[in-house]
This record gives sequence, C-alpha cells and structure tokens, in this order.
Amino acid sequence: MKLEAVELIRLDVPLKSAFRTSFSSVNLHQVVWVHAITDVGEGWAECGANERPDYSSEFHNGAATVLKSFLLPDLFALRHDLTAESVAPTLEWAKGHRMAKAAIETALLDAQLRASNTSFASYLGATKDKVPAGVSVGIMDSLPELMKFVEGYLADGYLRIKLKIEPGWDYEPVKLVRETFGPDLLLQVDANTAYTRNDFDLLKRLDEFNLLLVEQPINEEDVLGHAKLADYIDTPVCLDESIISADIARDAIELGAAEIINIKPSRVGGYIESVKIHNVSQAAGIPVWCGGMLETGIGRAANLALAALPNFTLPGDTSASARYFETDTTEPFVLVDGHISVPTGPGIGVDPIPEIVDRFTVSREIVRH
Repeated sequence: MKLEAVELIRLDVPLKSAFRTSFSSVNLHQVVWVHAITDVGEGWAECGANERPDYSSEFHNGAATVLKSFLLPDLFALRHDLTAESVAPTLEWAKGHRMAKAAIETALLDAQLRASNTSFASYLGATKDKVPAGVSVGIMDSLPELMKFVEGYLADGYLRIKLKIEPGWDYEPVKLVRETFGPDLLLQVDANTAYTRNDFDLLKRLDEFNLLLVEQPINEEDVLGHAKLADYIDTPVCLDESIISADIARDAIELGAAEIINIKPSRVGGYIESVKIHNVSQAAGIPVWCGGMLETGIGRAANLALAALPNFTLPGDTSASARYFETDTTEPFVLVDGHISVPTGPGIGVDPIPEIVDRFTVSREIVRH
C-alpha cells in the first residue's frame, strides 16, 4: 500500500476519577491518535506515551514530533512498497521511540487488515473470543477509600485486583485487601520501579499474602537486581518497564529476572514485536499478560486481540471502558461475567465516534508526503 497522509489528533479525555501511581497522578487522559490514510483505506491507533516522560522517556508531544520529523518521511518514501511488516525494519535506524513507532505501525496494520477484511485477532493468532479482565487500582489517600474502590470493582465482576504500591503504601493496603476479601482473590501489586535493592526485606514481607506477582519493583535497567530479588522472595517477579523487545525478554528470562512478563504493545514497538515476546515467553514456559496505558477504545480494541493469544494466561489490565471513562471514543467495551469480548470486525474492529472525538479533540494536524 501507499501512505498518502497521516493525521495526528491530540485528545483530552476526562477520567472518571484520578489515577495515581508511584510516579504521577492524572485525572485527564491526554493522548495522541495516529490516523493513517492510505490508498487501500484508513487505519487508527493510539500512542501510549503519557503527557510527561514519567512512565518511559517518551511523551506525547515528543512522539508527535519524532513522527513528523523522522519516521513518517521514511514511510512516505516507500511509496507503494509499504506494509505494516516493513515499518520496524524501515525505522530500525532510529534509536528508541518505540511508542511513536508502535502508533504508526498499528495504524498501518489496521488499514492493511481492514482492506483484506481480516481482524487483528486473526492476524495476531488469537485463540479466544473473550479475555478475562482484571483492574488496576491506583494509590489512594486512605485505606477506607481504597476499600470502597476495590469493593466496587469486585461487585462489577473483575476477576483480578492489581494494587499500585510505593514505599509507605504497600504492606498495610495489601494486608487489608487480602484479609477482607480472602485467600481466593486473585491479587497482585505493581510498583512501577518505586523500590531499590535496599528494599528487598520490605518486599519480602509481601510473601505472606500469596500474591500472583509483584510487578516491576525496581529500576527498569536493573535486570540483574530483579534476578537477585526473584531469588530472595517467594512472590513471582513480573517485568514491565524492563521489557522493550523480544531479545530483552529472552535475556531477562535466562537471567531468572522475569518469572512473568507484562506485554504492553506501545512499550515494545507494536503488536508484531509483542507477538514475538509472547512466543519467546511461551517457549520458555513464562506466562504473560497484557498491560494497559489508560487506553480509549481505539487502543483497547487492539489490546484485547493481543490478550486472546494462547500464552496470555493471567487476567490483564484490559478493563471495560466504564472503568476509566464516562464516555469512550468508540462503542464501549463492556464487562460480562468477568470477561470482555474480542472485536471480530476488520482491523481493530471498532471505529471512532466522530461527534465524541470532536468533543475531546484539542488539535489536529495533517502530515503529507
């Protein structure tokens, strides 16, 4: 296919409540969408970069800039030889910027699959038509507030609870949730790199709560530190920020640093690389699950297709639209009996609702060859 133009759309989508992690607190989902216009049709994608470079080194304005200045010119130059599969090798010269690369690759893959009447799920190799849904619970101002939210999510039917933690908000919240809801609750924690090698004894205290996993407890570059921690504690160590490619995943597994892996397509450069990480992990007997970046329906649809692959054996963060938004930008994803259905239509299987997109749009920019 030939890339004719790309529209970069900045949206501010209000969250139902503030979402706080160890690195930030947000009540507005500020995001860039990539709308690819090709000679075979159009495709949509959501860039996973935050407003600030807090989760990773990327941020949404920077991602838009690198797309305009460096990535898109190379893809325009391919003329009719462009495919979604050619994006990564074409842009390999550009160091990093995986979220920007993932966004354009996904938009082109959406256009390509819509043209061939193929769903994302089918293309990626999905084996399920619905996926079990977990929910991520942010850091709260008080334990009673935490309990109110957890009770509400369990009443909604979520099958797994993930608690964000940081030093000073870890042992007591986890203890309260475990004691209140019992040993059968699927419970895990996510530190987003908030701890150091000096905190191993503190993290070991969490062993008594029989958690599914502790996610990314220390710095993403300290893979060896995670291997040492995995030897020191009983709770399985899951890597998130550390895993940026299939090669890194393979190394982390061999070092014993990753007993479980969270795959976020935006973090690793796209869905094609995500499948490679899935396959590497599956071959090594390492389970994976699909994380999230507060995506609107455009990003959530593709994540659900990925989460339907066979080695995604743990509930992910692919929550219902109503978990985050009063109004989503597509037809909402709904939780039914703890699961969310995988879209079956061509491409990502959903379309933006124009009047809602217009309501949340901050700016639009068309980039042409």
